[in-house]
Amino acid sequence: MVRNPLRTNMSNNTRVKQGAWSGEEDQKLITYIRRYGIWNWTHMPKAAGLARTGKSCRLRWMNYLRPDIRHGNITKKEEDLILELHRLLGNKWAAIVARLSGRTDNEIKNYWNTHMKKGVGNRNKLKIPTACDVEVKPDHNDSSSHPCPHVAGGCVPQRFL
Repeated sequence: MVRNPLRTNMSNNTRVKQGAWSGEEDQKLITYIRRYGIWNWTHMPKAAGLARTGKSCRLRWMNYLRPDIRHGNITKKEEDLILELHRLLGNKWAAIVARLSGRTDNEIKNYWNTHMKKGVGNRNKLKIPTACDVEVKPDHNDSSSHPCPHVAGGCVPQRFL
């Protein structure tokens, strides 16, 4: 079954194209934005001569065509930074990308999910120390400074007293 690459845009009953962008479409969008700037993504496709939705044009520009985007492989340094920031911030891709110049949140999220997520597993979770993780060394000269003065040698949970 062949799928029709055009569909009707319900907001204004025009036919819009779906699927991969052609080089000609990319060039039309780039030329239009260079000449007139970004003003309204909803109305821009028609003015630029594109049979696309405003959302499609916005995503194409933001994720692929902007001049400040760095294309190409993620470096080892960037990968290490992504790993560390993900450990600290979780899946907050926009916050992670704010610390990586020239990359998009979509690119980093896709890279994480396809290349890094499986190798990291549960080792990536931020370990927050608890009272049980802290080693207490009592001052034998001053019993008042010890957090649990009733127990000689350290803290013991209540259930063991």
